[in-house]
Amino acid sequence: MDVIARIATELSVRPQQVSAAVALLDEGSTVPFIARYRKEATGNLDDTQLRLLAERLIYLRELNDRRNTILNSISTQGKLSPELEQAINEADTKTLLEDLYLPYKPKRRTKAQIAREAGLQPLADALLANRQLIPTELATQFISADKGVADVASALDGARQIIMEQLSENAELLSELRERVWQKGLIHATVVAGKENEAAKFKDYFDYAEAINKIPSHRALALLRARNEDLLHFTLKPAADEQPEHDFCTQRVAQRLQITDTTKPADAWLADTARLAWKVKLFSRIDIDLKLKLREAAEQEAIKVFANNLKDLLLAAPAGAKTTMGLDPGIRTGVKVAIVDPTGKLLATTTIYPHPPRQQWDESISTLAKLIQQHQVQLVSIGNGTGSRETDTLVADVMKRHSELKFSKITVSEAGASVYSASELAAKEFPELDVSLRGAVSIARRLQDPLAELVKIEPKSIGVGQYQHDVNQVQLARGLDAVVEDCVNAVGVDVNTASVALLKQVSGLTNSISENIVAFRNEHGAFKNRKQLKKVPRLGDKAYEQAAGFLRVMNGDNPLDASAVHPEAYPVVEAIIASTHKSIRDLIGQSQFLRTLNPIQFTNERFGLPTVTDILQELEKPGRDPRPEFKSVEFQAGIEKMSDLKVGMKLAGVVTNVANFGAFVDIGVHQDGLVHISHLSDNFIKDPRDAVKTGELVKVTVLEVDIERKRIALSMKTAVDASDIKPTRPAQQTVNKTKAIPAQQGTMGNAFAKALRK
Repeated sequence: MDVIARIATELSVRPQQVSAAVALLDEGSTVPFIARYRKEATGNLDDTQLRLLAERLIYLRELNDRRNTILNSISTQGKLSPELEQAINEADTKTLLEDLYLPYKPKRRTKAQIAREAGLQPLADALLANRQLIPTELATQFISADKGVADVASALDGARQIIMEQLSENAELLSELRERVWQKGLIHATVVAGKENEAAKFKDYFDYAEAINKIPSHRALALLRARNEDLLHFTLKPAADEQPEHDFCTQRVAQRLQITDTTKPADAWLADTARLAWKVKLFSRIDIDLKLKLREAAEQEAIKVFANNLKDLLLAAPAGAKTTMGLDPGIRTGVKVAIVDPTGKLLATTTIYPHPPRQQWDESISTLAKLIQQHQVQLVSIGNGTGSRETDTLVADVMKRHSELKFSKITVSEAGASVYSASELAAKEFPELDVSLRGAVSIARRLQDPLAELVKIEPKSIGVGQYQHDVNQVQLARGLDAVVEDCVNAVGVDVNTASVALLKQVSGLTNSISENIVAFRNEHGAFKNRKQLKKVPRLGDKAYEQAAGFLRVMNGDNPLDASAVHPEAYPVVEAIIASTHKSIRDLIGQSQFLRTLNPIQFTNERFGLPTVTDILQELEKPGRDPRPEFKSVEFQAGIEKMSDLKVGMKLAGVVTNVANFGAFVDIGVHQDGLVHISHLSDNFIKDPRDAVKTGELVKVTVLEVDIERKRIALSMKTAVDASDIKPTRPAQQTVNKTKAIPAQQGTMGNAFAKALRK
């Protein structure tokens, strides 16, 4: 298979573009570097296209490696015909490749192999060739006690096993029937008897059925998890009306045997063989294949959703370089306090106990006020975990009692903070600091710059995915690492303030090189220009080429070093300076003048129009940050727990997670509410991300509150229909635990039931 041509067709681009990108990837170039600085070579392929190209390149190369292994195996057996070789070379999926290999694949000793060893292959061949033969009479010729064929029944059973195996290893038949069941098949789930209470969280699937090719990823993963926990039975039916579909598939198998008249003795026997081949061999194989296909498709979609949410979170607006107090809320264990300066350097820590059982409210206010005044704190970052609203009230009381203190309070997600606190990285950064206080430092820093802080946490611990622990961990890590790399390089990194965790995400930099950069910085002081990077141990020419454009030297010797202009392209800027007779400092930021320049005038053999255009745009706004302006949400006072909610309330919230069925919104009651996709917009949308993104501030209306199941239904529509608003379901109300399929009453049926069932 021509990998280049195949990828070019899939991406709808020219083969030359793909070939150039593949060559660059093979040389060790990263996707961010190629997308930004090698546009001429790839014909302007963007980072999304390049990521897809890289993924397909891995898959197709693995496919070709497997293809060669299979060809060698069959050739060694002396069974590689020209027709088979052509079919294998044309196979474009791993599934089809394995189907073709199935008859030749070394396997354990099967019943069919035992029958062949007993000399029953001629019996099977004879019955297939001459339908007038009477099977029971012909079988008498093959009875042999020495070979383990005791009687006619044994002989015919052996012949049947041979034919059934041949049918089950027919790639064309297997592919046809697999696709048929994929289009018509139905997944049916039922609760395991006696486990109704244990499986309560999966109650929507206690009696559930849905077309296998229609099941969205979140439902598929929920079903698979429940099955793995032995809480649900999980079966595949060939169709909604199972028996006729079995009959159809049996007929297709019979047609493969060319059965035309079952009045003939051999045809009648072969018809029964076809029925057994379908039910015993083919369907059992297809059942495994399609459940695996369902899982793989669900995992891919879940990884995609997680990656999109992670990207939105990493590129959330930074509050900026301001002295910040981080509060890690706690009730019994106290509220952990940490203050960091504008660069993220730790200034002070303490623990206060405003909540029960100590209830040191006034003392806590006094402590916070003194710290805020002493360190001139501008922002207070409050983690959104247990005790968050109570702590928010505490800070509000500080603001009320000490109006002379000018600061803002913001609630931030603390997902992953505990993971960072206990990590080796945190231990190196704060070896003397108590683990619990490290979380408060992280909460403060993630308000200043979410990207710089969140890169220290394993992506899947950040908590913006669905069923992330159930999906392929290698693919998940690869997908999320790519997102982190793209985000870091899109923003750029200040080489004089960045941590090792942030630097190692820069194109071309490894963990050891990043450690060397920080060590060099600590020993020699701040970098004055990009050229100094070449003095860092192990940072060679290739690493410098890949990284230099994404590393910023602020207030250094050369203003260009604070921009995204790559050092290799500085001669282009020098040509612009020579042509305009202006200094670099006179050019930077002069949008009106820069837009009068013709970029074609400054192109040459190495740097084409895309690069020169990028340079001129960068000169307009050097080092521009693609992230939005910072805004914070103010939760409504007095609304601190689910029981405070009333249907019809209009509240402010922040989107914490976006799934295929809707968005989860934090409204300050320690339980995110769901805005089902049907309530995300006044207009019809197919993808929730068309309406909202993780971290976005939104206005919502409370539709329904189910305290028993800890579920809140919300709407973002400008006008909510009165029929959508239903009374609150109290905690003591017994929830009906019947079926998921029947229509449910109320908005929970419209929101959660849609999300989890439909």
